[in-house]
Amino acid sequence: MASKKQFPLRLDPKLYQALERWAGDEFRSVNAHIEFLLREAVRRTGRLREGDETRSADDLREEQGTSDSE
Repeated sequence: MASKKQFPLRLDPKLYQALERWAGDEFRSVNAHIEFLLREAVRRTGRLREGDETRSADDLREEQGTSDSE
């Protein structure tokens, strides 16, 4: 697995709570869900070139129609 860039992220507590509920609904950790949402936004805006994209385990599970709780 490729290493990931780590950095601190400060969020409003209410935003974090909303993300936590949403992540739970999608059977993801909050961290994985934030990464998923960012990746989708980058894809939609065309800011990630085709060859630059990496696929996470969440992407693969989603394509296969399966999910695991984290």
